[in-house]
Amino acid sequence: MSLSFGLGEAFALLSAMAWAVGVILYSKLGTWLPPLQLNFIKNTLVLGMLAVALPLVHGLALPDISAAEISIAITSGVIGLALADTLYLKALNQLGAGRMGIIGNLYSPFVIALSFVFLGERLGPLQIVGFVLVGSGVLLVSGKRERQAGGPSVLSGVLLGVLAILLMAVAIVMVKRVLEAQPLVWISLIRMGGALVGLLLIVGLRGELRTLNPWRMRVHWPTLVIAAFVGQFLSTLFWLGGYKYTDAMVAAILNESSSAFIVLLAWLWLREPMDRRRAGGIALAIAGVGCMVL
Repeated sequence: MSLSFGLGEAFALLSAMAWAVGVILYSKLGTWLPPLQLNFIKNTLVLGMLAVALPLVHGLALPDISAAEISIAITSGVIGLALADTLYLKALNQLGAGRMGIIGNLYSPFVIALSFVFLGERLGPLQIVGFVLVGSGVLLVSGKRERQAGGPSVLSGVLLGVLAILLMAVAIVMVKRVLEAQPLVWISLIRMGGALVGLLLIVGLRGELRTLNPWRMRVHWPTLVIAAFVGQFLSTLFWLGGYKYTDAMVAAILNESSSAFIVLLAWLWLREPMDRRRAGGIALAIAGVGCMVL
């Protein structure tokens, strides 16, 4: 087993853990901030964190990145961070974490299909077993939800959620080859810069630039800073690192374990009940992760 393969697996799992922490924190922040404003301010914080991390990780020398690679990274940021994250947060507000958890299960199938077509990747037999186990575990921990009344708001939220997950998959697959060839933090910084430009364009076209003034927002800054650092800065670096050092299909499947981590954290942190169904789902997800690593 190569070192890069081990790094990719580890990064993908660390990303899932960090994102699980972020989801719990973002669900609280969503009660104070609209999706567009929350996405802009957290991405601005993360851009500053990446700027600090860049010289520490890669030094001050400029990398040899082509104009085409920069364009791909920027476009990936606009699609995956500006558009997809804003749609995700809006759908999260409309549907709640339970339904969004189920919709999020579409992520790895989307990435697998796109990677099969555009990257020529394939899964081995043991990895297919791992995919089935992780998927089954995720369905178990997210499938038992309270029934909620449907309606136009729910349908709109479902469509927004599906579109958000699809755009996330498109964004990561399109930047996969650039990630493999270029320094990780540099690409993260360029993607985040593209995301902020995209958000400014969206807000400008809607005539709502004044709403981005952080001093006009009702913000719980300690929660927001922690959420941005763990749920976005660390999660994004580990997430991109997973795609840099292993196949996109493998990273996407391991990222799905975040649903199990969310349930586990909710039990430990928020004192939510842990029944046999959820415990079994976590066990299946862990077994699937083991298959993927092996």
